[in-house]
Amino acid sequence: MAVDTGGIAGQIARIREKANALIEEELKARGVKGILPAHGPVLAFLLRQKDPVPIKAVVESVGRVKSTVTVTIATLQKHGYLRKFPSDEDARVTYVELTAKGRRLQKDFEEISQTLRSRLYGDMGERDRERLVRQLDKIEENLSE
Repeated sequence: MAVDTGGIAGQIARIREKANALIEEELKARGVKGILPAHGPVLAFLLRQKDPVPIKAVVESVGRVKSTVTVTIATLQKHGYLRKFPSDEDARVTYVELTAKGRRLQKDFEEISQTLRSRLYGDMGERDRERLVRQLDKIEENLSE
């Protein structure tokens, strides 16, 4: 049976919409407010940090444009999940770190991530998962050229 390969961008968009809806449902069910699916990469990075990090490191880690990360950081700060502050040594550098409220998201974040991965992959085997991720990496690379 032939597979229609022409609509891949639309298919990826639909998958993203469904994944975001699942994340939003999980956040709502847990009573988490002020967090959107788009905040996930920034939160994931900051949850792995023990010390404050420059905003530039966040931008580089999540692979998004600085303006997008800046808006995400402002939203997370507004809701009390992180704080930002200037460097004592270099006025051009601003640091960010999670607050205690932000750190408390760790368990929910991990559980929601696991639920999402479970639903995304279903009964797909590990080799198929790896092959899929490599192919998506190639698509992303193609679009970055």
